[in-house]
Amino acid sequence: MRGAAEVRHSPAGWREEAWRPLRMAAVAALRVVGRRLGLGAPAGRAFWGGLRKEEKEVEADKIIHEEKSEPSLICPPPRSRNYLPPEDIQSSLESHIKEIFGPSLPDNWQQTPLKENKLKYRLLAQLAAELGHAVPNSQLHLMRSAEDVLNFYSTPVKDVSKFNELCATELPPNLKIIWEQ
Repeated sequence: MRGAAEVRHSPAGWREEAWRPLRMAAVAALRVVGRRLGLGAPAGRAFWGGLRKEEKEVEADKIIHEEKSEPSLICPPPRSRNYLPPEDIQSSLESHIKEIFGPSLPDNWQQTPLKENKLKYRLLAQLAAELGHAVPNSQLHLMRSAEDVLNFYSTPVKDVSKFNELCATELPPNLKIIWEQ
C-alpha cells in the first residue's frame, strides 16, 4: 500500500492512480491493434479473422491482375479417351465370361447376371486392361448382366473438346480460332 507521502502527481496535477485506468485501456487497445496487424499473434489468429480475409482479397486481386495481363489462348493438351470397339468384342467377352463364371452359365451367356461383386470386378478389370477402356464409376451400377457389359464395350467413344469441334467446323469469316503452341 502506498501512503500519503508516496502518492505521485502528474505534471497536470492529477494523481497517478487516476491515470491507471486510462493507461490500462491504452495498453489493451495497442494489444488489439497489434493483433490485428499480426504483430502480437500469428497471422492465422488475427482478431476475428480480419487479417486472413485481407490476405485472401490481396491474393485474389493478384490473380485477377495476372489473368488480365495475359489474354492469349493456349491449346489444351490432347485427350486420349477415344475408344473404337474391336470387331471380335462379342467372342472376346464371351470367352472372358466363361473363364470367370465357369460352367454355371445360362444357355444364353448374355443373360449372365453380375450380382457377385468379386466376379463383376474381375470381369470389368480384365476387360479394362485388355481394351484400354474402363467403365466409369458413375455407370458401374448399370452393369447388371453380361449384355450390359457387351453394350457398353460395343459403343464407340469419340471424345473431342468443344474447342476442337469448333476448329473443325466451318466458322463465319469474322471468327477464327488460332491455338498457340
